[in-house]
Amino acid sequence: QVQLVESGGGLVQPGGSLRLSCAASGINFNIASMGWFRQAPGKQRELVARTTSGGSTVYADSVKGRFTISRDNAKNTVYLQMNSLKPEDTAVYYCRSTVLGAISWGQGTQVTVSS
Repeated sequence: QVQLVESGGGLVQPGGSLRLSCAASGINFNIASMGWFRQAPGKQRELVARTTSGGSTVYADSVKGRFTISRDNAKNTVYLQMNSLKPEDTAVYYCRSTVLGAISWGQGTQVTVSS
């Protein structure tokens, strides 16, 4: 079955950086669109960034210029490099795969930005 396992979350000070990883199994990663979403307490889950199988990327306006999504098809892994982190980036970050219309989610990883 499909498994998406996120890692790399944690506590970081404002202005710091983190890199999230999402290792996928059970899907044809080469044709998958991969995305990172986040959900803060009391708020709806929102798109952070996504990348298509062809490498096109889309970012939320709130993270443009600070976050970078990338993928390594040889490792079936998608990354989210987060720089210049702000307290408002605090949330649970989820990985999502979409393959031929079938959507799967990871379990999430907590990112807390606080001094």
